[in-house]
Amino acid sequence: MTVTASRRPPFDPEVEAALDARTDVVVGMVLDDVPVLRARAEVPAPEVLSLGGSLEVTTRRVPGAPGAPDVELLLLRPVGARGALPVIYHVHGGGLVAGTMYDDVVAAAELGAPFGCAVVSVGYRLAPEHPYPAALDDVYAGLRWLVRNAAEIGVDASRVVIEGVSAGGGLAAATALLARERGEPALAGQMLICPMLDDRNDSYSSWQMAGVGSWDHHANAVAWGAYLPGSAGSWDVPALAAAGRAVDLAGLPPAFVDVGSAETFRDEAVEYAQKIWRAGGRAELHVWPGGCHGFDFLQPDATLSRDARAARTRWLARLLGRDG
Repeated sequence: MTVTASRRPPFDPEVEAALDARTDVVVGMVLDDVPVLRARAEVPAPEVLSLGGSLEVTTRRVPGAPGAPDVELLLLRPVGARGALPVIYHVHGGGLVAGTMYDDVVAAAELGAPFGCAVVSVGYRLAPEHPYPAALDDVYAGLRWLVRNAAEIGVDASRVVIEGVSAGGGLAAATALLARERGEPALAGQMLICPMLDDRNDSYSSWQMAGVGSWDHHANAVAWGAYLPGSAGSWDVPALAAAGRAVDLAGLPPAFVDVGSAETFRDEAVEYAQKIWRAGGRAELHVWPGGCHGFDFLQPDATLSRDARAARTRWLARLLGRDG
């Protein structure tokens, strides 16, 4: 497929200003860049992580999949809260090759705060050292532990929303598919933020964004190659490895899908929502005009970013049956 840069959607002006000012956006990544990406990982200051002391912060190590190591979970629970709380199960981004359970978790906590949600963030093994299905196994094992031990940690097993950003969004979608396949656990909803869904990396939007924006076609190819060594893009990749491969999306929890119009994952995210609708399911789709990949993390004060966060809040309010 040949697509010229002149035919790509324009960036939102505030987002474009952030892209021009930043030197850490990922474009044209090679595998040797992975250690550099990992070195950027930071643990938020306690005051930030706890939302000014309003959340109790603990960590747990829980059993992984059979034969796999334990999985580390980060637990955030409103101080003084009583009863079984709704919970956001957060899956971090990082292209399947980088990131930690602390990435993006403050945003997840802010999303859930108006509804008294607890947040549980999962640390999963990374490629290329740990290719598929290691990350999926870890995310699923953490989710199953959470639901089976809901009473112990004070959360409501019937109100678990899996949420993920970028690679985490793709893993969240795959975990929902795996839960459907195994018959447990039941999920109240799935929030897929700019999800990385399709290893084939051959959509129109993927080629449009080659060499521009953030997380372009080339970086995406390297990441999928690390996660699916020797098989990325081939005919026999299973849907649990790349949720965009799934044909039948019936029987899944309600989904919220959002993506930028000027990013690699636009077309695969739109297609995923369409597949849910075709299967008779519930999905809310937002395509944010001029948004690059991760625009709301790149430029959180932009009007577009505030609108995106507000839409996620409204969806969560409807899902939980509560006003924020």
